[in-house]
Amino acid sequence: MDEKAYAAMKFGRLAKAGTLLLVILSAFFLFKTINEIKTGATIGYTNAAVNTIVVSGTGEIMAKPDIATFTFTVDETAPTASAAQKLATDKSNKVLAYLKQAGIADKDIQTNDYSSNPKYEYVNGVCNDYSCTPSKQNLVGYEVTQSVSVKVRDISKAGDILSGVGEFDVQNLGGLSFSLENQKALEKQARQMAIADARAQAESLAADLGVQITRIVGYSEQGNYPIVYAAKAMMLDSAAGAPAAAPAPVIPAGENKITSNVSVTYEIR
Repeated sequence: MDEKAYAAMKFGRLAKAGTLLLVILSAFFLFKTINEIKTGATIGYTNAAVNTIVVSGTGEIMAKPDIATFTFTVDETAPTASAAQKLATDKSNKVLAYLKQAGIADKDIQTNDYSSNPKYEYVNGVCNDYSCTPSKQNLVGYEVTQSVSVKVRDISKAGDILSGVGEFDVQNLGGLSFSLENQKALEKQARQMAIADARAQAESLAADLGVQITRIVGYSEQGNYPIVYAAKAMMLDSAAGAPAAAPAPVIPAGENKITSNVSVTYEIR
């Protein structure tokens, strides 16, 4: 092959390579241009809400409590730990037997604390003109304490049961409180009412402003705080018209108010 033919072939190959490179570069710049156009269409756009309104909603439910809870303590002292434990155990067993006879289930009787500790008596030292005897602590016995909480699911019997437990000479009988078995369900219902209240206020405000609500962009909720409202007093006597050695206390059960407060942020346009 002469030089001219070889040069022509080499030139042809270079021309083909150059053409292929040009096609590749053209395709690259075309793709980049299209992408720039697409990207440019979204410049300045953000999902963050710019125009918003914030409203608060409240939901309230009144419900009669169906559980009464009280506590008592058995506190016994004896010269030895075993003797103090026996005294406390005997008294506790009597109270527990009474509670079960009154219809209280095992699951509703719970020991909150149990302790056995030595009990000391502090003796001051005696002084005369020359010296003083040192002060000291004398062991005088042992004290056993058991604290128990009781749930009464029939509130009409709460006064009778309190009075009955008091007959066993227990200590710290009290701490009576009222609660609801379906507390969570009522809290959910109150929350739904609060959200509906917020929505209604938002729609009214949007109408006054001449705007439209598009979506919710923020939400917060305060805790539910049950509030007890005393209703008329209920005399919880053990037997209607029958005399009792220790009259049952008058216990107003009242009502619990379940409240939910929410704050909702709406985007508008």
